Amino acid sequence: MEKPSWSLKDAGRIYLDHNATTPPLQSVVERLPEWAGKWGNPSSIHWSGRGPKNLLREARENLARLVGCHPLELVFTGGGSESNNTVIKGAFAQFRQSPRNEYITSNVEHPSVTQCFDWIRENGGVVHVVSVDRGGRIDLNQYKQFLSDRTAFVSIMAANNETGMLFPISEMAQMAHEVGAKIHTDAVQTLGKVPIHVGHWGVDYATFASHKMYALKGTGLVYAKKGERLTSLIHGGGQERGRRAGTENILAIAAFSAVAYEHMDRIMEHSERMRELRDRFEHELLARVSGVSLTGTAGERLPNTSSLVIDDIDGESLLMNLDLEGISVSTGAACSSGNPEPSPVLIAMGLSRREAQSSLRVSLGWDTSESEIKRFITVLENVILRLRDLRVSYRENARAAK
Repeated sequence: MEKPSWSLKDAGRIYLDHNATTPPLQSVVERLPEWAGKWGNPSSIHWSGRGPKNLLREARENLARLVGCHPLELVFTGGGSESNNTVIKGAFAQFRQSPRNEYITSNVEHPSVTQCFDWIRENGGVVHVVSVDRGGRIDLNQYKQFLSDRTAFVSIMAANNETGMLFPISEMAQMAHEVGAKIHTDAVQTLGKVPIHVGHWGVDYATFASHKMYALKGTGLVYAKKGERLTSLIHGGGQERGRRAGTENILAIAAFSAVAYEHMDRIMEHSERMRELRDRFEHELLARVSGVSLTGTAGERLPNTSSLVIDDIDGESLLMNLDLEGISVSTGAACSSGNPEPSPVLIAMGLSRREAQSSLRVSLGWDTSESEIKRFITVLENVILRLRDLRVSYRENARAAK
């Protein structure tokens, strides 16, 4: 397979944090001047607006093919968090005067979802939270118990950003529709990792973010099934058929479109290659280093994601030492980096605070090489052994000082 070429990856480093963001493709960077030259407002009807408008139309068509829907079912936003807020808060506005006043989500959602439901709860809505088990599987029996003719809206992610666990969205969508509820899935983490078809999923709404698929930051996507209402979160102009006010980010949208066009037929190829490397990494690490366990492996996972708990290791210390060795990984969701509290996702799964603070997330990309994985395993093993030795020495010195 011909590997994609890149431009913005840091030379000499190994980047294994693709669930946080992805480096733009070289082909995207090379075309930025071309797209920047189409600087007119796509809402303008004169010559300067026609080029940007054509880019917008082309992007909608390419991205519709990528996610499996009609172009007019897509709405461009400023990112994944805005997309989630638009759908969830819009649903609350839609059902606020309805007898249906109950909402369902899970306890491992992205903060842009959980905080929306906190807001709904504060404004009088009843929110039920479905649990996951230690293996990362969602409790479908509990979900079924929460569903009723009072359920207005469900929001369950398609894939977890920390463990990579894939949830049974099609089954959950069918169950929601049987009681007359609408369902949304935050599908941000699925882009570029697994084939997507929102029509087959059966959801009413889905949300995505461009920077998770080797494009630029600054644009997101909402899928709203034909006939479903989408209340604009931002008021102003009539862009996006009145569903999202504000002049569109043509540069980021064009980049998103280009990656979709170039790679929509290669997603399975990328997926299988990442899965092979991920499995090899996990197998060799577990064989070489004691006290390492995998989390979120009870069901099907994203092919690029490993969530590890490493005994007798502080996750932040491990991350910093790996960073000094030229390796970029994560100890949890990137949106929470710098937060001294352990990952709320791992805590929700039933891991202890100590286990969660000893976690490491490794997320591969399209261009991750076998040689990079081999080097990473060696470096990781050495760093773990060094940190464990330091901890033993510290404990011995502390006992001797008493």
